[in-house]
Amino acid sequence: MAHIDSGDSSGRKKNIELNLVPFIDLMSVLITFLLITAVWTQVSMIQIGSSLYGKKSDTQPSPTPPPNADVVLKVDVKEGGYVLTVGRQVISLPMVNEQFDDAGLVAQLQRVKQLYPEKVDAVVSVADAIPYEQLIKAMDNCLSAGFSAISVATGGPQ
Repeated sequence: MAHIDSGDSSGRKKNIELNLVPFIDLMSVLITFLLITAVWTQVSMIQIGSSLYGKKSDTQPSPTPPPNADVVLKVDVKEGGYVLTVGRQVISLPMVNEQFDDAGLVAQLQRVKQLYPEKVDAVVSVADAIPYEQLIKAMDNCLSAGFSAISVATGGPQ
């Protein structure tokens, strides 16, 4: 430990020692914290430039819309059941025995797929009171019917 001699020759000597243990503890904690956060900053980087709506460069080709994008296919998951909107046609699939009619939804989606075989996009919206699992089931139903470009609308069904 460090020792400071006061140089006082008047009988009683002062012995001052610095306790460096708390300082060493603080430095070891700070170095550990800095090492850990340095790794996290590398993980949290996001490539925003590759986004569809990101900054467009001159060499980047413009994105092509999916086929039959003008025909709206929307699945609303409401408390009373599914509501399927295809263009201007609205198909209601009420709940059966307090269960969502997943088989009926898949059948209707497959019918839409037969009408528009090139269409791959669908929009799913869910009411706030509906559990998250039902959103996943609706998305799975869309995937099983052949609609692979699924987007989730915020704000709930209209």
